Amino acid sequence: MRRNMRRTRWTETRRTTDMEIHLPTDDCTTSSRRTYSPATLQAESDSKYHGQKNGMDPFVQAIPGWENDFGIGFNQGTFVILGTTLLICVMMRLWLKVMISKSFMRFGIQQKIAVQAIRDSSGTLGTAAASGFLAVTLRGMVDAASVDGSSVMLPELIETLLLPFTELVFYAAIVIWAFRLVPAVYAIVDRLDGDGDMEGTTKTLISALESVMRFVIVALGAVLIAGALGFDLSAILAGLGISGIALALAAKDSISNMFGAITVLLDRPFKVGDWVVIGSSEGEVIEINLRTTMIRTSIDSVVTFPNATLVNTAIENYGLRRWRRYQPILHLDLESDPDAVETFCSQILANIQGNEKTTKKDSSFVRVRSLGPQAIDIACNLYWDTSSSTEEQELKQIFLLNVMRIAQGLGLHFFEPRVRRQVEG
Repeated sequence: MRRNMRRTRWTETRRTTDMEIHLPTDDCTTSSRRTYSPATLQAESDSKYHGQKNGMDPFVQAIPGWENDFGIGFNQGTFVILGTTLLICVMMRLWLKVMISKSFMRFGIQQKIAVQAIRDSSGTLGTAAASGFLAVTLRGMVDAASVDGSSVMLPELIETLLLPFTELVFYAAIVIWAFRLVPAVYAIVDRLDGDGDMEGTTKTLISALESVMRFVIVALGAVLIAGALGFDLSAILAGLGISGIALALAAKDSISNMFGAITVLLDRPFKVGDWVVIGSSEGEVIEINLRTTMIRTSIDSVVTFPNATLVNTAIENYGLRRWRRYQPILHLDLESDPDAVETFCSQILANIQGNEKTTKKDSSFVRVRSLGPQAIDIACNLYWDTSSSTEEQELKQIFLLNVMRIAQGLGLHFFEPRVRRQVEG
C-alpha cells in the first residue's frame, strides 16, 4: 500500500506541466525570485528521498546482473541476497545450538535435569536468533522496496506473509526457549548452596519458583504472540486485568495458602524430616507443598495443615535442637559398697567425657542424688551432639550397655524390687 501511494504521488508530479515555478530566495531583503522547473524539483526530491531510504541498494547492486528479472516478483540481486540470508540463518542456528550448550557446560553444571534443559533449549535459542536476524533483514528489504527507484524488488507475499510469519516464529522460539530453560534454576540454586546436598525445603522452593516462572513466561509469551498476529494488545491487557481480579477473588484461599508456603519456605521454621509440634499435633514433616504441609504422627497417621494457618501458628521444632539432652536415673542396690559406687560414677563420667558424640562436657555429670529406702539413686546428665532421632536412640543404647558392663566389672547390682522382697522375706 505504501508503495502504491508513493507511486501515485510521483506520477502526479510527473504529469505537472512544464510551467516554471518561482520561489523566493533566502535573501529576504530582495524581491528577486529563483526559477525552478518541475524536472529540477523532481530530481532534487528523488535525490534526498533515495539517500534516506535505500540502505539495501549497495548490497543488491553488488550482485552481478542484479537487474535481471528472476521471476516470481524478484530481480536477480534481491533473490541472491534473500537466499544468502536464509543460508546464514541455517548456519547460525546450527552453530548456536552447539556453542550455547558448550558455554553453559563451562560453568560446571552437573545436575542431569539442568544439563538436559540446557541441551533442549539451545536449539530453540538458535532458532530464535536465526529468525530474529531474518526478520530484521526482511524488514529492511521491504522498507527499501517501498521506495521508488530502489534496486530491491520483492513480491507482495514477502511483506504480507513471510515477514509476519518470521516474527511469529521469533516470539514463539523465545517463549519456548525460556520455558525449556526453567529447570536450569535447580543448577543455579545448587551452585549457590555450595554443599551439594540440597534440603527438602530448598527443593520445594525451587519447585514453587519454577511454577511461577512458567506462568509468567506463558502469560508474556501469549501477549507477544498475540501482538505478532495483529491482535489489539490494549484490549487483551484490559481483559487480563479484569480476569485477574475475578480470579483473585475466587481463589483468595488458595492464594493465601501459596503465600503462606512462600513464607514457610523462605523463613524455614522447619524442613522435610524435622519432628515438629503444630498446635495439638506432633510428628515428622513429610511434605511441604504450595497449598499444604503434611506431617506424619507417631501413630503413623498424616495430618495436613493449610499453609495460610502456619503463618500465625506457634511451631515447636525438635529438629532445630543444637543437642539432645539425656538424663537417666540409675538405681543401685542399697547394699552396694560405697567405694564401688564412687568408682562406678567416675568411670561412667569418664566414658561420657571420652565419647566423641557428646557435647557440653563441662556440664555433664554423674552423681549420687539420693539414698532411698530401697535403692541408691544416681543421676546422670549428658548431651548428645546429634540432630537425628534415630542416631540418638542408638547412642542411648550404647551408653546403657556400657553402664551395665561397668557395674558388672565392679560387682554392683541394680535395684530390683522383687529380689529385695525375697531377701527380706
